[in-house]
Amino acid sequence: MPPAKKRTRAYDPAKIRTAVLAQFGHVRQAVDTLTPEQFALPTRLGDWTVRELTAHIALVAGLVARYLTLPEPEKADVGLLDWPFATVTAAGQVDEDTRAFAAASEPGELFARTAARLEELLPAASENRLVAMRFGGMRLGDFLVTRTVELIVHTDDLNAATGLDIPYDRNALAACTRLLADALAVKAPGASTEVRIPPFAVVQCVEGPRHTRGTPPNVVETDPLTWIRLATGRTGWAEAVGAAKVSASGERADLSGLLPILG
Repeated sequence: MPPAKKRTRAYDPAKIRTAVLAQFGHVRQAVDTLTPEQFALPTRLGDWTVRELTAHIALVAGLVARYLTLPEPEKADVGLLDWPFATVTAAGQVDEDTRAFAAASEPGELFARTAARLEELLPAASENRLVAMRFGGMRLGDFLVTRTVELIVHTDDLNAATGLDIPYDRNALAACTRLLADALAVKAPGASTEVRIPPFAVVQCVEGPRHTRGTPPNVVETDPLTWIRLATGRTGWAEAVGAAKVSASGERADLSGLLPILG
């Protein structure tokens, strides 16, 4: 995985906890309205149906509670900006775990059980407590930021599959946007290109001449959801530019070779 040389952005731990619970709550409310026919609908995630997708959302949120019940590791092996590049290594296991989880219980039961465990264990846990997550030891505060990415990305998948309009918690959307933007700056270090994702993030990346004043010569600008879809491969660069979802100016403003970031 690329080294996380960039200084990690600070996140307000109280806001992140609230955001994770709020976004999970939004999805839970929507899941309670889905019919058997809707659970059988296809998604843009391979051969997963909505049933597997909703089970995956409950699974990734429930990992917070699960990890809090495990012994605390001795050290933090994984930093926040390491996580986006590690996810691709676990794709096969994630698929296997998700299918098993989906087969274990009805979606409503999965979400109710997960919500109860989060409400029981999360409030008393320190953001500095280490958790033994899939890729090594990680601060709980950092792990919760990764949950905003999982929850926002898969809420968008669920909206796309069902036609629902599940809301995106503003703080969860902001954290997801910022983490994926910072990951781009790690993947392509430099200062020749400025990537703007108002109102949440601005990062500089890509090797080349550094600008010192005024408008940078290479600028990319897009909205948070389009950025998230680009960073996770839900939308292609040419497609987004062609639909005027992305504005890109300058010879170093083509990010197609750097996307997606999250596998």
